[in-house]
Amino acid sequence: MHIPDGFLDTRIWVGAGVLSAGAVAAAVAKTRKVLEDRQVPALGVMAAFIFAAQMVNFPVAGGTSGHLLGGALAAILLGPWSAGLILTTVLIIQMLFFYDGGLTALGANVLNMAVIAPWVAYGTCRLVSNLFRSSAGRTAAIFLASWMSVMAAALAASLEIAFSGTVPLKIVLPAMLGWHALIGIGEGLITVVVVSFVSRLWGLEQPEQKSVAGGEGL
Repeated sequence: MHIPDGFLDTRIWVGAGVLSAGAVAAAVAKTRKVLEDRQVPALGVMAAFIFAAQMVNFPVAGGTSGHLLGGALAAILLGPWSAGLILTTVLIIQMLFFYDGGLTALGANVLNMAVIAPWVAYGTCRLVSNLFRSSAGRTAAIFLASWMSVMAAALAASLEIAFSGTVPLKIVLPAMLGWHALIGIGEGLITVVVVSFVSRLWGLEQPEQKSVAGGEGL
């Protein structure tokens, strides 16, 4: 999912960088209005958890592996704006210290995993939770939202690579979506378990309740 340097055309990575910068700036402005000093540690804890969880790979198929993306988890618990800041921080640290993703591709990686993934997850979870107002419905909403977030990020990465002329769309799209459809199942299962545990811990049993961070978590 992390796009390295050299895979994107200049126009693509510059455009993605501009969009990501705008989204991050909006997230900073939005969260500044709702976060209090006592709530900031919740973002730090979530960032640390996602960073650590991404270091643990689970087998998928054919000798490949996947890891937690975390966009859905952060968006559902803390809201999409806070999730964007959390994932952006994680991606920057991974790029600088673990060379996971390239510097020129940082904007695209942020756009895919810190903007698109959290908002797709948030919208999907909110929609399905409102349609099926039950414990089982909420669980299904969280799982589907997590799976959709992974697929949306994979789709965006595929389009960026294809439009850059690096790999033809007919090759990169089925490959990316095929593997990430499996990875998304792992994402969904992990997110359901963690959200269920944290929701009981924080007392956030109803989708309409605000998150502990004061944002629009579900």
